[in-house]
Amino acid sequence: MDAIHEKSPVADEKLDDTSSASIRHIDTVGNNVDARLANPLQGIPHKKLMANAARFAREHGLGHLEAEFQKGALVAQDPEAFESLTQLDAADKEVLRRELTHRWHQPFELYYMVILCSMAAAVQGMDESVINGANLFYAPQFGIDPNSTGPDAGRNQWLLGLVNSAPYLCCGLISCWLTHPLNNWLGRRGTICLSAFISFATCIWQGATNSWQHLFVARLILGFGIGPKSTTVPVYAAECAPPAIRGALVMMWQMWTAFGIMIGNVMDLAFYHVPDTHNIKGLNWRLMLGSAGVPALLVMLQVYLCPESPRWLIGRGRYEDAYKSLLRLRNNPIQAARDLYYIHVLLETEKEIETGHNLFQELFTVPRNRRAVLASTIVMFMQQFCGVNVIAYYSSNIFSQSGFNNIQALLASFGFGLINWLFAFPAVYTIDTFGRRNLLLTTFPLMSIFLLMTGFSFWIPEGNGRLAVVALGIYLYAMAYSPGEGPVPFTYSAEAYPLHVRDVGMSLSTSVLWFFNFVVAITFPRLLGAFTPQGAFGWYAGWNVIGFILILLFVPETKALSLEELDQVFSVPTRKHALYQLKALPHNIKKYIFRMKVAPMAPLYHHERVADEKEAAADGLRRRHVDGGVV
Repeated sequence: MDAIHEKSPVADEKLDDTSSASIRHIDTVGNNVDARLANPLQGIPHKKLMANAARFAREHGLGHLEAEFQKGALVAQDPEAFESLTQLDAADKEVLRRELTHRWHQPFELYYMVILCSMAAAVQGMDESVINGANLFYAPQFGIDPNSTGPDAGRNQWLLGLVNSAPYLCCGLISCWLTHPLNNWLGRRGTICLSAFISFATCIWQGATNSWQHLFVARLILGFGIGPKSTTVPVYAAECAPPAIRGALVMMWQMWTAFGIMIGNVMDLAFYHVPDTHNIKGLNWRLMLGSAGVPALLVMLQVYLCPESPRWLIGRGRYEDAYKSLLRLRNNPIQAARDLYYIHVLLETEKEIETGHNLFQELFTVPRNRRAVLASTIVMFMQQFCGVNVIAYYSSNIFSQSGFNNIQALLASFGFGLINWLFAFPAVYTIDTFGRRNLLLTTFPLMSIFLLMTGFSFWIPEGNGRLAVVALGIYLYAMAYSPGEGPVPFTYSAEAYPLHVRDVGMSLSTSVLWFFNFVVAITFPRLLGAFTPQGAFGWYAGWNVIGFILILLFVPETKALSLEELDQVFSVPTRKHALYQLKALPHNIKKYIFRMKVAPMAPLYHHERVADEKEAAADGLRRRHVDGGVV
């Protein structure tokens, strides 16, 4: 029997009993919460739908646009069937047709919003990476040099890690959980503006500190700028973007964060040779840390020039403002009316299905949600314990220990940042073709190998040979990381959770990410001192092996699945999924690596079985045509 139709022998692995609809039948979804949210307009007769849209327009101060909202509602009910709607004229259909054929033809203000969000992502990257070069200078100045050979060496390594990790401690424990109330109070733009101001102010503050304790406090407050911004900006972009390009725009966050990391390395190089003045010691590292405040200031000054999220405005009853916002973000009024009405109906449906239950509690008490939490937590946790941020934060120290001088170490760190950014571009294509799970299963073994290569290279005698192999290992690692574990975690987590618990689920996943970012950042200097570079890189190479196993057993594929199919995938008992994947591993190695002919395995999910049956029927039909002489 298909795995999704069976109940696990484990009591707490029973299927989600919050819905009486069986996951066996895709069409029996009347009581399925996410099926109702998928398209609340489905099945409503056209006459009734037009009457509802007209009433909506009159009740919300948009009565003069009644005809536009009637047409928009019809299109929203089935966006791909607009050609058959007699209520639309030729101009309307041409607008909707062009939307499909020229999906990147969008208004200037939408692209202005995209540029702003990309700049906010770059601020994030700079906040993370400028510390890389500053490490080389502020640590000796403040008496916490990790390379000292005295009895305080261990203490210094812990203190350096504490200072560097302070923002992520704040994000993991406090600031990420402030995102929801801040968005309710200030809106998307207001939250971005406030977080950008905090980033700007604390970057300047960091440059004015006079002790490691002072710098720790400044960086701790920086976490209030990083946390809310990292969760709000992707949501803001998704709520403003049209569906056709929404996924690509959300992916931009990771890409431009990588760009910001690279620019942070550039700033470290640019200010390296700045001399001290008669009354300012360490002016170079102060300018490095302060430089990340410049793009934050630009984001803060420009964010209110962009339209507010229409979804946020509708949620506050500001329908006229929401329509004006959509007019700025869409090419034609019919598109604005369609999206406004659809968002309204979706929000009303969400209110209807609210049960009064604690949504955070539902993440763990509902088996389907619990499996999504497990999978999302694994990919978020492994983004930190794959070791990427020890290189992003400490590559200058690593390269210095391998024999580079300081300026060479910063140049080598810039090379890492550049590769990390450039190799994020292929993920825009591969994440939706090769798949999230396949990308992770392919890149984790490679990352483990390249980290071992980097660590073992420290046994090479000092000289150009060691320098070359260390740099090569780190660069190859970046090439494997950027298209895989770089973009996948946020994309995966955003789609794994059911819609009605997605906000709280994403807050949980993001806090997990930042907390373990803190753990990695605080421990690595001491790890490097106690384990030596060979042991430190071997430690994270081992975690990449563990990550491969965890993803193999507990992280299902989510690529191109509907909400109903996602429910099916995450309704498979965890034990069932793990046992199936253990059997599939040798089968796939034989088939895809050794190119052997092997019998196909029975599909795990119902939608896979349906697809296989359709493909087999199509093959049979083609064979009959060939046998019958049909060309």
